[in-house]
Amino acid sequence: MRLGKIAGPHYTPRVLPTPCWLTSDIHIGAVPAEVEHALLTWLRAARAQARSVVLNGDVFDYWFEWRHVMPRHGYRIVAAIADLVEAGIPVIWLGGNHDAWGGELLRRDVGVEFRLEPWRGAIGGWQAHIEHGDGLRQVEDRTYRVLRAVLRNPLAIWTFRWIHPDLSSRLALGSSATSRHLSAAPKGDGLRRIALERLAADPATTLVVFGHTHTRELVRAPGGGVYANCGGWYEQGPAFVRITDDAVELRAWAGSGEGECLDAVERLAKEALRLA
Repeated sequence: MRLGKIAGPHYTPRVLPTPCWLTSDIHIGAVPAEVEHALLTWLRAARAQARSVVLNGDVFDYWFEWRHVMPRHGYRIVAAIADLVEAGIPVIWLGGNHDAWGGELLRRDVGVEFRLEPWRGAIGGWQAHIEHGDGLRQVEDRTYRVLRAVLRNPLAIWTFRWIHPDLSSRLALGSSATSRHLSAAPKGDGLRRIALERLAADPATTLVVFGHTHTRELVRAPGGGVYANCGGWYEQGPAFVRITDDAVELRAWAGSGEGECLDAVERLAKEALRLA
């Protein structure tokens, strides 16, 4: 791995090749060392077995970039992601509520497409909508949306950058722990409802993927679309979503191969015929 040797950002197309491996909610920096090791083995396996990778938020429990400094707990993970990009595998990273402050290091030095907006595009035969999911519930997340607007304000980010990294990291990791406890209560009901509503409202969308709830789900919607969430790595064990042309699979990660298939939903025959 050679950080800083990638020539500029490698922004991904609106079509991702399959198999696409997707995961979220690992929270590196606040979990045991074995969780970080599991993510490293997953990223290395993806280099050989995936053709695209999506990191759907909260990869780190806290992430911030200064001009010449990055959080110490992230260096091995960032290096492994850079290796993926150098191998020609497109990587999309959607910022979550814990790692929304990515910037030039991730985009230019590592080469990922780091974004705060949802990603919409084609993955094999699926028309996908992917986002972390924080702040989507209209009533329950109302207070959080106000806080998020403040924390992501350019002036607040500029001010935070001038605090010494040791102090600012300590403050951020403390608030991250509070956020994890507060977000654990709702479980997955709210985001599942939103996902099913979106699939019903837009028949062209056939796959919705959220994270954030730390609840594993793979659900066939009444109209035929699919909602997927790989859950949280620390609470339920490492898991990811594997998307192929014909199926969406929820897989547990044991450190090698393609993991154990926990559940799978195939694309409906009528969708396959329509796209043929």
